[in-house]
Amino acid sequence: MFEENRVGNKIRELREAQGLSASALAERGQTSAHVVEELESGELAPSLAPLLKLARGLGVPLGALLDDAPHDGPVVTRAGQSETVVRFSGIGPATRISTLDFHSLAPNKRGRHMEPFIIDVHPTVPEDCTLSTHEGEEFIYVLSGEIEVTWGKERVQIGPGDSIYYDSETAHDVRAAGDADARILAVVYAPC
Repeated sequence: MFEENRVGNKIRELREAQGLSASALAERGQTSAHVVEELESGELAPSLAPLLKLARGLGVPLGALLDDAPHDGPVVTRAGQSETVVRFSGIGPATRISTLDFHSLAPNKRGRHMEPFIIDVHPTVPEDCTLSTHEGEEFIYVLSGEIEVTWGKERVQIGPGDSIYYDSETAHDVRAAGDADARILAVVYAPC
């Protein structure tokens, strides 16, 4: 189990508040009840695509799964003060391996449609790649290291100062290129 299961606990809290079973939420979120149960228990590291689908199934923005106390005013995140919101799996719908550490740059901002993050991208085994799809768009700017982005049948490697913007409804994957960590600024837009 992961040291902190804030996302799983929030999914359970929202699901129970709506009187939904894990199976009913899974159906709404177009995933399996097994994935919902393992995310809630902390057995699996979440992947962004299923979380977006579950948020949609719950009728809430992705941020509702990541935040504790939303407020309406501007959110200022000072240098070095972004906290790790969640560790994501970058290699499939959900797995026990965390390859992406997401640091939120807009924690608790109510009603947001964009999710800005600094993401530490850790190396993974290429054979483990499962492309992800979800509604919305993504913008990535590389701060350090090298990343490889697969988008549809295209594959591109980018480094510090490079950026990429793509439609996330096309199957895609972001991973560290080679054996070294990378750090990126990513903005994910997901319509509610």
